[in-house]
Amino acid sequence: MLVEMGHGFAHRFDPLTICSYNVDVDDIVDLRTDSGRAAENIDIASMGCPWAYDLANGKTPASWDVAKSLIAKGAAGILTPSFAAGARPDMVNLVLWRWGPDLPHKVEVHDRSGRLPKDQLSWS
Repeated sequence: MLVEMGHGFAHRFDPLTICSYNVDVDDIVDLRTDSGRAAENIDIASMGCPWAYDLANGKTPASWDVAKSLIAKGAAGILTPSFAAGARPDMVNLVLWRWGPDLPHKVEVHDRSGRLPKDQLSWS
């Protein structure tokens, strides 16, 4: 996770809050394997494109086209290999496009102690 948050610069982090979630989401497309990507006709290069560079040059990133295609098919999200600098092959991300408090796309922050801010006024 810290590899993703540090954008490959493990020695420098912007301020961030780390929390965990309880996730119970259907309609997830698994793009971690060659066979999973082949089933969706998606290539790994499109998923790992230099999206910030593409945007800076006025191009729509290929990964955004992947997302649009899967959203149109009803996918709520994907399991994807990590493309962060220094990521190991076993590092995976869950990317969600549809989630909320109810099934079949339920995501809840895990905060039993109630320490997370409740709204913008909670931040000091």
